[in-house]
Amino acid sequence: MTWLEAFILGLLQGLTEFLPVSSSGHLELGNYLLNTESTENFKFSVTVHAATVLSTIIVFRKEIWTLIRHFVSFRLTPESIYVYKLLVSSIPVLTVGLFLLEQVESLFTGKIQFVGGMLLVTACLLLLTRFVPTRNKPVTFMNAIWIGAAQALAVIPGISRSGSTIATGLMLGTEKKEAAKFSFLMVLLPIMAVNTKEILVADLNSSAEAGVDALIIGFLVAFISGLVACRWMIKIVQRGNLFYFSLYCFIIGILAIILG
Repeated sequence: MTWLEAFILGLLQGLTEFLPVSSSGHLELGNYLLNTESTENFKFSVTVHAATVLSTIIVFRKEIWTLIRHFVSFRLTPESIYVYKLLVSSIPVLTVGLFLLEQVESLFTGKIQFVGGMLLVTACLLLLTRFVPTRNKPVTFMNAIWIGAAQALAVIPGISRSGSTIATGLMLGTEKKEAAKFSFLMVLLPIMAVNTKEILVADLNSSAEAGVDALIIGFLVAFISGLVACRWMIKIVQRGNLFYFSLYCFIIGILAIILG
């Protein structure tokens, strides 16, 4: 992997992890256009995902620290209950990871037309939010399960994780800023779990892996662009401008189908 490829793929990961346009779908498209083999870049994938996790932690550092303090106090407070809701929301995607991992991995084989079709699904989900009335309900445990199910569905390349979870939260009546916050915090545990598994099973000595220079470039670009995208996305959700991303996903989806 060249420095330029690492820069482009790191930028794609950093921006699309938070923007509702599917990071996995864009990485598939990026690998297709750059003619890089995503299945041979375990270390790079782990590195850029770690960068976006760090971006989330930085943006929500105050909220995360408050949640941790209340959770380890072993007292039933609104903050500790919120942590339990986050844990409940991770059950569907962790279940998929445990029992359907091979089926999920089979989707990441450069099937560009399939990715394009799933981007059209994402476009429809985002479009639906335009017609959802504004409500200010908190996230309940039942809502956490439904939002978690949306996150599990987003393991399919082309289905946006942030888009599907935020859209589901809004359709369930969750307040806009809270829907974005819950969406970004709920992904921390599954991503760290997946990254840990990839580190344990990957052949870190493989010559096909990205070099140290590419890893550093990818990490820095994904981290910086992730910081910008995360803060930007919170403001976008509050303003209710997801419609424009629906239009973008529709255009890219059609192009992907044509290219495929």
